[in-house]
Amino acid sequence: MELTHVLYEVRDRIATVTLNQPEKRNPLSGAMLHDITAALRQAQADPEVRVVVLTGAGDKAFCAGADLSGFGGDHTEVEKHLGRGAFVEMFLAMERLGKPIIGCVNGHALAGGFGLALGCDMLVAADTATFGTTEINVGLWPMMIMALIARQLPRKRCMELFMTGQRISADQAMEWGLVNRVVPQAQVREEAWKLAISLTVKSPLIMKLGRDAFYGIDGLGFEQALRHLQAQLTLVTQTQDSVEGITAFLEKREPDFKGR
Repeated sequence: MELTHVLYEVRDRIATVTLNQPEKRNPLSGAMLHDITAALRQAQADPEVRVVVLTGAGDKAFCAGADLSGFGGDHTEVEKHLGRGAFVEMFLAMERLGKPIIGCVNGHALAGGFGLALGCDMLVAADTATFGTTEINVGLWPMMIMALIARQLPRKRCMELFMTGQRISADQAMEWGLVNRVVPQAQVREEAWKLAISLTVKSPLIMKLGRDAFYGIDGLGFEQALRHLQAQLTLVTQTQDSVEGITAFLEKREPDFKGR
């Protein structure tokens, strides 16, 4: 797998995906979108990987959003439209990964970068990070990330972000329920790694089934969701890891999960 805009490393059952254009604030160009998606699919296919950490290089920006230069150039409008499908593929790859994604927000997460952060399952943010949908300030609207934001914030909060283009701090993002932990900038990578390590000891199979079920009930009616989750619980209880976990609890020992 050849990646030009992303660094990919696997260690201790954790795949670290790093957006690697810090001099440009890690923008979401077509090549960057392709590399992120490719790295996620590599992590998905690797049975040794149990958790993904997604971060940006440098200490200024996690991701400053889409590469606005991509709105010009010699491409036709149809080609530009089709190219934006790379956002769709990336966000679907994140949702369908089947493994936890920890976002290590090392700096500003703006516009598309805000959406990228929200596509993660949990977020650890530096206290210097800011979040926002700044598109309105340049005559755009956050179309490609609006579905993610609308699933995580009340309407009035969404419209405040979309219409004003103002940024919110990491502390405010945590107050709004978007961020799990805020730590000093110098500690953000260590804190994200500690969280990721804590997840590697869980059953990878139950993690996948539970995560898939969580995203699978989006858009379902209440009864439909309950029926779907009833079936998923039955599936979970049929796994060897579920039997092992309950047995270990009763025997007062640590479980030995095999992912089966």
